[in-house]
Amino acid sequence: MGFDRIFADPNRKVSDFSFNAETAEVFEDMLDRSVPGYREMQRMICELASDFAVDGTNVYDLGCSTGTTIRNLDGIPQQVRLVGVDSSQAMLDKASRGFEASPLQHPYSLVCRNLNEGAHVEEASVVVMSLTLQFVRPLYRERVLRDVHSGLHNDGCLVLVEKVLGEESLLNRLFIQHYHEFKQRNGYSEIEIARKREALENVLMPYRMKENEELLRQVGFRAVDVFFKWYNFAGVLALK
Repeated sequence: MGFDRIFADPNRKVSDFSFNAETAEVFEDMLDRSVPGYREMQRMICELASDFAVDGTNVYDLGCSTGTTIRNLDGIPQQVRLVGVDSSQAMLDKASRGFEASPLQHPYSLVCRNLNEGAHVEEASVVVMSLTLQFVRPLYRERVLRDVHSGLHNDGCLVLVEKVLGEESLLNRLFIQHYHEFKQRNGYSEIEIARKREALENVLMPYRMKENEELLRQVGFRAVDVFFKWYNFAGVLALK
């Protein structure tokens, strides 16, 4: 696993964040050091997937990146097909190399698709979107969630993990401050934090928690509940 130093060089021009080959090489380290409770969230995602997965169906990871979540989902006991979808071929290539080196127990497929153009979910019992919807342009988020809902079997679930905005500006500022302190504790410098935030400004567009919940209900999910919350990170379970 590579060590993330992408934003450490102060002389390098800051451009929009990209899920390119450079990012793919250090992505696991980036997630471990940038996402609070990442490993516990991964465990919870797979625990919930096991609760809802049904034999003979598909289990999707939309925004699968380098395949960490799919690797973990491979531990669920049901006979399902794992489907990873990502817009970055570099990420999928790294996932594929990992699966070839250490094969999965379940059948799987990896699909290169931009979710802004639709999710195309079919015959699914579980769909995971872990830190993915926030990168879909707001104009297309409802359509993506409608695709997910329509592709799920009844009683299937969407496991959604998102970065969220605080409901009030003071709380939002405090949450962001404590998040930056978390990243500093994990070895990121102030300049790395500032430069990454600048790179993500036009790429990652979080909603408030209530906005995500309302959107999920609007597209037809019958039950929506929070299973994880850490300042401005949240995990939501939505049932069809």
